Amino acid sequence: QVQLVESGGGLVQPGGSLRLSCAASGFTFSAYRMSWFRQTPGKERELVASISSSGGSPNYAGSVEGRFTISRDNAKNTVYLQMNSLKPDDTAVYYCNTQFLNIKYWGQGTQVTVSS
Repeated sequence: QVQLVESGGGLVQPGGSLRLSCAASGFTFSAYRMSWFRQTPGKERELVASISSSGGSPNYAGSVEGRFTISRDNAKNTVYLQMNSLKPDDTAVYYCNTQFLNIKYWGQGTQVTVSS
């Protein structure tokens, strides 16, 4: 079955960096767009970044443009989110996502906390 497993979250000071990873299995990873979303309590899950199946055409939420970079390694079935210049407003649970056959798949999430 489809599995998405995120890792790399943690506590970081403002201005710091983290790299999230999402290991995928159970489907043809190289054929599908991958995305990162985030969610804070009481708010809807929001799209952070997305990347095409080949690794091109990344797009970003305005709030992270220029600070976050999404990338993927199709040989390792893994998608990454490099997060630089982190701000307290980036604090959230971050989720890996893909979608095919009209079904959305999610990982379990990884907590990112930006605080001094």
